[in-house]
Amino acid sequence: MQRPMIGVVPLWDESRNSLWMLPGYMDGITGAGGLPLLLPLTTDEAVLKQIAGICAGFLFTGGHDLSPSLYGEAPAFCGPVCEVRDTMEKILFSLAVLEQHKSALGICRGIQLFNVLLGGTLYQDIPAQFTESTLSHQPPPPYNRVAHQVRIESGSPLHEVLGVASLGVNSCHHQGIAKLAPELIPMARAEDGLIEGVCMKDQPFVWAVQWHPEMALGEENSQKLFRAFVAACL
Repeated sequence: MQRPMIGVVPLWDESRNSLWMLPGYMDGITGAGGLPLLLPLTTDEAVLKQIAGICAGFLFTGGHDLSPSLYGEAPAFCGPVCEVRDTMEKILFSLAVLEQHKSALGICRGIQLFNVLLGGTLYQDIPAQFTESTLSHQPPPPYNRVAHQVRIESGSPLHEVLGVASLGVNSCHHQGIAKLAPELIPMARAEDGLIEGVCMKDQPFVWAVQWHPEMALGEENSQKLFRAFVAACL
């Protein structure tokens, strides 16, 4: 069987003026039977339209904070942003997911991106704005170890794939979902109530998680997540 081609949004290093990629994103797709394709960083709509037609699915990776302008706020506690990537992903999400109903998986920044593009908002900084939380969402390295537990929503697609009611996850982030977008359904929550897993209504496979399965590929549930994504791209 031919492997489905899956576009992977690149990471950007402004200090080196270069694109880069963590191997776990690519290895997770390859190990699950897909063919990852590292995308160019571009806002050219014609190029992105062609990419949307070529690839069977898309992985929206971690990285910079999202510009608060995307959800109608001024920067307050936000870190560095990459406006070119913000624009690229906004166009790509519209072309590939909303128009062509392609499968998509968001990781870390990816869950925040999906939420914002569909009308939700973010905590620009969890310690400063979600003060009732007693969890550390940004633990020190190594980043492949469990930071906290999440509760998997019973009956959710994620519950069906993983078959567990709770999961230890390696979350590492200082931003998170504040107001959930109307088109998203929660699939996992941290012990403090923060949403860490979602899926999109009325779409075959548009999932996102706040944690980093690409950094824990030796763990079975990380493999199950990538396998479900790649299977949805067939």
